[in-house]
Amino acid sequence: MNIDRRDALAGMAAMFGAALFAPIARAAAAQVMPISSGPPSVPVFTAQQRELMTALSERIMPTTDTPGAIAAGVPAFIEKMLADWALPADRVPILAGLDAIEARSQADNGVAAASATPEQQDALLTLAMEDQLPGGKAFFEPFRQLVITGYFTSEIGITQEREYLPVPGRYDGAYPYSEVNKVFSS
Repeated sequence: MNIDRRDALAGMAAMFGAALFAPIARAAAAQVMPISSGPPSVPVFTAQQRELMTALSERIMPTTDTPGAIAAGVPAFIEKMLADWALPADRVPILAGLDAIEARSQADNGVAAASATPEQQDALLTLAMEDQLPGGKAFFEPFRQLVITGYFTSEIGITQEREYLPVPGRYDGAYPYSEVNKVFSS
């Protein structure tokens, strides 16, 4: 099966519209370099930030009846996007947001945010979303976009969360609506 991540990114770009995080837009528009080839060109996160980013990505796209963000390789995608498609200024809100979440977890929960319970991590993400942490809103929306884009452009997101049709099938105007349980992608 040949899944073109760039085509999937273009669809994600259309979904987010004008509010699209700049590195995602750059990767979707580029025609030269494959998006997911090889490791990130530079390290973006400290070990603690990487662990927290991984935990938070799973909270945004958790494992349910389909695999979650970690299984879909979202943390590696995020680091690749920030290393190879982001300008240094694009990374600032993500890194500052992770640090603010870490500080708040230490203050409120007495534990590293990556080790906090899922409920505590959800509360920390909610604080960021509601801009109740320093730089929370500037962190939350780009981070959420990175997670969602990474997930829905991964093989897992395309083939297990959606119904993958490598070649669109025939037109069936009488297809029973009751059998539509996933969004189709090609």
